[in-house]
Amino acid sequence: MSVQTMNVKEVAKKVLNKEQLFILDVRNEDDFNDWKIEGEQFSYVNTPYFDLIDGIDPIKDQLPTDQDILVVCAKGGSSEFVGEMLVEEGYENVYSLEGGMKAWSEHLEPIKVADLTDGGELYQFVRLGKGCLSYMIISGDEAATIDAVRMTDVFVDFAKEKGAKITHALDTHLHADHISGGRRLAEKTGATYWLPPKDATEVQFEYKPLNDQDVIQVGSSNIDVHALYSPGHTIGSTSFIVDDQYLLSGDILFVNSIGRPDLAGKAEDWVGDLRETLYSRYKEVSSELYVLPAHFMTNDELNEDGSVGEKLGTLYEKNHGLNVEDESEFRSMVTENLPPQPNSHQEIRETNMGKISPDHDRQREMEIGPNRCAIQ
Repeated sequence: MSVQTMNVKEVAKKVLNKEQLFILDVRNEDDFNDWKIEGEQFSYVNTPYFDLIDGIDPIKDQLPTDQDILVVCAKGGSSEFVGEMLVEEGYENVYSLEGGMKAWSEHLEPIKVADLTDGGELYQFVRLGKGCLSYMIISGDEAATIDAVRMTDVFVDFAKEKGAKITHALDTHLHADHISGGRRLAEKTGATYWLPPKDATEVQFEYKPLNDQDVIQVGSSNIDVHALYSPGHTIGSTSFIVDDQYLLSGDILFVNSIGRPDLAGKAEDWVGDLRETLYSRYKEVSSELYVLPAHFMTNDELNEDGSVGEKLGTLYEKNHGLNVEDESEFRSMVTENLPPQPNSHQEIRETNMGKISPDHDRQREMEIGPNRCAIQ
């Protein structure tokens, strides 16, 4: 018997279905502590690969004999080696994660969020390994993406399966934690790429300016995407009200937190914009709107179906970031609780501006690590 493989889609199903899984992570301790596969029913042992080259004796008493064991490393090679040793020692149901954490970082799980006007549909693409959330609106034979990530084939193929072609690609802002797929989608499909102009002052490519109160119609039905200028995470951050029912908040508002204003080094300048958006602009829209953010922090924010979202009125009741009445206290909370910067954030910003064009392997390296777009 040899070690079996488990692909990232199978792992994603275990996360969403809250199944049990034992993970032996053989990456370095710092890498594991910084970022791992999160699962409500998962158990973990982290022992670096180099500590196991001579055998698995150091961890034998920590491994289950009655449960699947998934061995995880960065790319899939070391996990296969360790998995083979486990099998040789008599362990059954041992799996190596195919493609390792790099593959986990790239997996997208499409989840239907809602039916829209005239047969339209709204889908959320959950990037479990990175905390990114992308969206697709389908109306007849047309589709629009919002905050698409760089794995653009997923969106093109999904639209094709639904009998639609992507005609619009929108970004709520210039992203700093992951590489946007919006421009590439436009190049591949002929779609219009929309970007807030205040975030696009340094971009090196053509785009359609996305201004406050712009309305984009998707398909021949009455599904409208209303742009709502909502600065704070960036100076150009723009939210979208879709079909008068859903508020796509970008990185301004999350289920359990609020966006950080410092990824362009302007925390003190932009914290006032962030407060105005959260405490004034969003107060002017219906509290019945269902908020769909561009990121989530932990799996606690996943709903039963695996989607992420909550009604705006509920967030005003429960989200601490929306309930700090004193402005100076709000400023302190935001500027003094900033998490570490996302890995390679400046390089990612420059990629999204079109200033640099890293190859595929470098892009994967740049995105390794957890989501860090929220105030902790």
